[in-house]
Amino acid sequence: MQIFALTGAGVSAESGLGTFRDKAGTGLWARFDPMKLATPEAFARDPAAVQEFYNFRRRNLLSATPNAAHAALARLQEALRAGGGALTLVTQNIDDLHERGGARHVVHMHGELLKARCAACGVLREQREDISTIEECPRCGRIGTMRPHVVWFGETPLFLEEIFAALEKADLFVAIGTSGSVYPAAGFVSQARALGVRTCEINLEPSDNAHVFDERRYGAASAAVGAWVDEFLAAL
Repeated sequence: MQIFALTGAGVSAESGLGTFRDKAGTGLWARFDPMKLATPEAFARDPAAVQEFYNFRRRNLLSATPNAAHAALARLQEALRAGGGALTLVTQNIDDLHERGGARHVVHMHGELLKARCAACGVLREQREDISTIEECPRCGRIGTMRPHVVWFGETPLFLEEIFAALEKADLFVAIGTSGSVYPAAGFVSQARALGVRTCEINLEPSDNAHVFDERRYGAASAAVGAWVDEFLAAL
């Protein structure tokens, strides 16, 4: 059995990391303007504001802990691996809670907050401390070019070739905690359906593209994902 799981901010919400969009209008982008904080142009125009925003988010992440949804997906990944199958775990999240929850391999299509990248030479490094606007790149020596290793609006997501290859091999596609409004990830379900792959949504509330899914389950991720994993493994 080959399962392709796409996770979004909803899977980490119960760990204290806010979602970006919700129907109540309380998501992160309802409180902060992404065009001022999450674009290459914003970084060029006001690097101090961008760094302050991501430094805050990094500190918040370091104080967070994985929840039962992360642990359940790690358990599913291990059970499938032991049985000769695989769980391809693709996340839109820039946190590391899947890894800390026990997942062996996670595809971070929108980058990782605990890494930094030089906008000039591209060098990548681990980053747990704040990034300063006067920080020097460890490779090229330029000042102020180190940025969060995250995909901003207007930039191309990472690992798309690997992702599309995994979709083509999948027997089941499941989207967990996603809004269904950010592309290309929001289009994965339609691609899966075009390939004849069964689809399932697990979410706190219906996503923007909920009607496309074959199966829909709603509830807090920590309970809903665990219940789904338990049912799935019991049926194997």
